[in-house]
Amino acid sequence: MSQAPDMSHTLSPARVIARFAVRVVLLVVFAAFGSVGFGRSLAVLLWMSIILCALAGLVRREPLFSPTLNHWDEAVAFGALFALVHIANDVA
Repeated sequence: MSQAPDMSHTLSPARVIARFAVRVVLLVVFAAFGSVGFGRSLAVLLWMSIILCALAGLVRREPLFSPTLNHWDEAVAFGALFALVHIANDVA
């Protein structure tokens, strides 16, 4: 069944932030069991999350610079976390 084109698919900012927080917790838990070390596992999982969020934004045709939070904003946040983890891995 198709939906009307004027229906909004935006989520509330609280739901998007909660979705992001749950994903980060899951990534940390999975990275804790990684065989190549926590830092490297977390970096790879964050990189994968960046790609998946960007693909979700493309598939859902979400606007890149929207006033509401969407998958593109999550991809940017995962990118920032990836940069922090990558820097921490290089220092250690």
